[in-house]
Amino acid sequence: MPNQNKPTPPLDEIAPHILRLWKARQTDRQIIQELQKHIDTTHYGIGLTTLLKVRKTMGLQRTRQQRHTVETIRDAMLDLRATYPNAGAREMVSYLYIVRTNFTDLRVSHPRRVVTEYFALYEPELVRQRKACRLRRRRFWAAGVNDLFAVDQHDKWLRFGLGLHTGIEPFSGRIMWIRVWHSNRNPQLILSYYLNTIEALGHMPMVTQSDPGSENYGIANAHTMLRQYHDKALHGTLQHCWMRTKKNVMPEIAWSQLRRRFTPGFENLLDHGVNSGWYDSNNTLQVMVFRWVFIPWLQQELDAYQDRINNTAKRHDRNKILPHGVPNLIYHSAEDFGALDFKIQIEPEALDFVRSLYIKPSHCVFDLVPEDALQLADKLPGEIQLQDDEDEDFVPLLDDYQDLPSREDPNGAYYMGGVGGGLGLDVLSHSDEPDITTGIDESLVGLDHAGLVVWEFSDCESDDEMVDGW
Repeated sequence: MPNQNKPTPPLDEIAPHILRLWKARQTDRQIIQELQKHIDTTHYGIGLTTLLKVRKTMGLQRTRQQRHTVETIRDAMLDLRATYPNAGAREMVSYLYIVRTNFTDLRVSHPRRVVTEYFALYEPELVRQRKACRLRRRRFWAAGVNDLFAVDQHDKWLRFGLGLHTGIEPFSGRIMWIRVWHSNRNPQLILSYYLNTIEALGHMPMVTQSDPGSENYGIANAHTMLRQYHDKALHGTLQHCWMRTKKNVMPEIAWSQLRRRFTPGFENLLDHGVNSGWYDSNNTLQVMVFRWVFIPWLQQELDAYQDRINNTAKRHDRNKILPHGVPNLIYHSAEDFGALDFKIQIEPEALDFVRSLYIKPSHCVFDLVPEDALQLADKLPGEIQLQDDEDEDFVPLLDDYQDLPSREDPNGAYYMGGVGGGLGLDVLSHSDEPDITTGIDESLVGLDHAGLVVWEFSDCESDDEMVDGW
């Protein structure tokens, strides 16, 4: 693709986009095509030859240029296997594929073939175990990007004093947030995750979704209020879906994958500390030190996990209707995948009002450790008491609000988004069409549009067996 003798754009202008697309495993031609959206094409141009030179200066090399063998990757594999002992070949390739933003300390492309050979040579038993995993399939409907956010908490680390929480955009499969803190039951804390996310995005989904539980009342109330602020016709309806009997599918899948991919190495580390007597969750002083040291570090690891998942295409599934691709690219460029984007732009004053109404910044739940913890460090553990950050803050659900309709097909598929008042695209008329992203081809909206997606998930029969294929 020639640049017609136009000058190359400044490196600091195109480097962030090249890195973003490189992490998403895009080809050079795909990178050039995407760069056209971010440069002034009347003054600048960039072709394939120029991009190759730019990549070389950035230290970004393709797989074949690395010329790796089983032996050259062994040290890196041994290092990573200590943290990710159960990851498969496809996943290990992505762990080895880490890009540093300062163009240094790069772990770049390792051929999947070489990683597979490594496992066959050094871990044949794990290969057999992984291939024996039994999967079951779940079906879920989503009309397009930002149709809904599904949120859920994860309690398996509460024995260490750690609570996890996540938010997922189901259509793209993008992890919107994944947070660790000393609580995951406080409605103010959970709401802050959601508000911080949509504030950074500048938009919100049509509806939110969660399991029943008072910790989710904050999100249900705040999102409903924000939606009604931007659309007066929604008054009287709760813009939040309550999912029962394990039907909050996407977060459950996300936690299952986390348990298989991320958790084992870190859990072994925590168990080793507990079993060695280094950490006692009943000792208040040790709990405070543990929070201060471990939570920020673990959050960094979870941020890296989120970034890796969001920039890695899911394994192709012939049972899944479009889109197939990298979650970040699907989320930010839905039109490139023939999909609709139902995002709703947020007015900052509305967000500020809801935040001030439902969140008290001085609440102790937002403190990593009590402010006077360092001054109290020389006191006996029995003299120090942590404040209760959960039960004192019950948030009542909005009264007299009608739930969105539940629509489940006999085959088990169901739609719980916000399009057409919760009934989906097939009942959407021109008069009540949602205000979706500009630039959508109006001819696409209708019964046969590819945005009406049946998202089919592959899930295992237990948390410990959820895997991607080899």
